[in-house]
Amino acid sequence: MKKVQILIIGGGSAGLAAAIGAYDAGARDILLIEKNHELGGILNQCIHNGFGLHTFKEELTGPEYAYRFIEQFNERGIKYLLNTYVTSISKDRVVTYCNEEGFFEVEAEAIIFAAGCNERTYGQIFIPGNRPNGVFTAGLAQKYLNIDGYLVGKNVYILGSGDIGLIMARRMTLEGAHVIGVSELMPYSNGLNRNIVQCLNDFNIPLKLHNTVTKIIGKDQLEAIELCDVDDNLRPIKETAKIVKCDTLLLSVGLYPFINLLLDAGVVQYPRTRGAYINQYNETNIKGIYCCGNVLHVHDLVDFVSLESLKTGKNAAEAVLNLRKPTIKTIKTNALDNLGYLLPNEIEVNENLEEVTFSFRVRKPIKKGTIYFKDGDQVIKKMVKLDLIPSEMQQIPLKGVDFKELNEISISIVEE
Repeated sequence: MKKVQILIIGGGSAGLAAAIGAYDAGARDILLIEKNHELGGILNQCIHNGFGLHTFKEELTGPEYAYRFIEQFNERGIKYLLNTYVTSISKDRVVTYCNEEGFFEVEAEAIIFAAGCNERTYGQIFIPGNRPNGVFTAGLAQKYLNIDGYLVGKNVYILGSGDIGLIMARRMTLEGAHVIGVSELMPYSNGLNRNIVQCLNDFNIPLKLHNTVTKIIGKDQLEAIELCDVDDNLRPIKETAKIVKCDTLLLSVGLYPFINLLLDAGVVQYPRTRGAYINQYNETNIKGIYCCGNVLHVHDLVDFVSLESLKTGKNAAEAVLNLRKPTIKTIKTNALDNLGYLLPNEIEVNENLEEVTFSFRVRKPIKKGTIYFKDGDQVIKKMVKLDLIPSEMQQIPLKGVDFKELNEISISIVEE
């Protein structure tokens, strides 16, 4: 059986950055496996700009951003396999994969899982009606248009105000389709404010909040949809039902981490993100198995994926090279008032630990909130932040504390 120091699964923004981070930390025996015929992942179909402002201090398209990392990856001579599928991962870090040459096994000292996320489909949100042609997830429609050159429809409605849906509203309009409108179940948008302005407002595309699709109409081809307002419990108000004719419905109703292979290996799932339960190294409950990028938690900016993954690669390399200090104690973290989730889920404390960066999202828009870091009833740190919204991930470092003296860390936000 072949053996490697570090095996990376996924060749998108997370996998590429993790490989670079591991190499720069001293690891040399690295193998990356990618299922597609080229590196770059989902970035290859994101031809709009807006990428790289944090990483490269300039605005790039998705393929341009991917190319920058592919260049760095290739400069380091890191080995990789394309058109290769991972079929299983064992708890002792044996990975089975297949390609046109057959099935193979490789044992790794560390595995970095960077397989990305999936889109929720209309089967998962239980929209009544038939299943005709004309209903697509927004990301699939983006691939058909930007990669394959196929316009999926002419009269389009979009359910969900996630960023992919907003970007596709603009993209479809620019290609000559009529985007009738966008409905969002929640009383606020789930996309970034810049995408609301640039993709909807600039093209006079209406956004309906507290509104959803309650029926799909059409047998073989989509003919229309039924829209309804919803109440405060998100239940449709039947009296508001309205039929809208369209030939295409795009769904932008959420993403979720694709961690099935890790679950089969015995990795513990964190219910709030549907990704893995991890420590500050992005290491799961199985030592030597790490997660990063959208397979861990869904990010709003690819720049943050790259930064997180560079650190994950560095962490994995330091572990296999025996550069990590021994753990003295482990403390848990808790997401309390107004937090949707909190990462990391636990912290392995050692003599050198001086700083931990926490990532979280709020449950609802908060105009002004005080963020409290506590150990039990003791306030460790507090800070005021303005304009917190669920679509924007928050990252806050905690430093200047003696982690050895803490029993747990909880974070809450009190709305002013």
